Amino acid sequence: MNYLFSSQIVRFIIVGFINTFNYYVLYLLLFNLVHFHYMISHILAFLISMVGSFFMNSLFTYKTKPTFKKFFQFPLTYVVNISVSSLAVFILVDLMKFDENISPLLASVIAIPFTFLLSKKILTK
Repeated sequence: MNYLFSSQIVRFIIVGFINTFNYYVLYLLLFNLVHFHYMISHILAFLISMVGSFFMNSLFTYKTKPTFKKFFQFPLTYVVNISVSSLAVFILVDLMKFDENISPLLASVIAIPFTFLLSKKILTK
């Protein structure tokens, strides 16, 4: 694995942690302070954090110029992420009998390479 590729993965993981933190803080603010329904809070926080993730990944992870075309393609990475992680949770819990509390964390780790490769393809064309 070359240095550029491995440094991008590290930056991608850093952005992922920041994005998850941003999502959760936004969710808590919308739900507890604004008193939006929990699902509305979840969706708004998810969408806002996705926008932040796009810019962080463009500028920091892949060091590429954000464009409108890339911006509208970027949500595909989230479709892949939720699909891979959901399948992984199902396999871990129902088929492999892993703990339901730990499986989502493991599934998130499993989804990272898929999300990384797709976001790299979209953002560095």
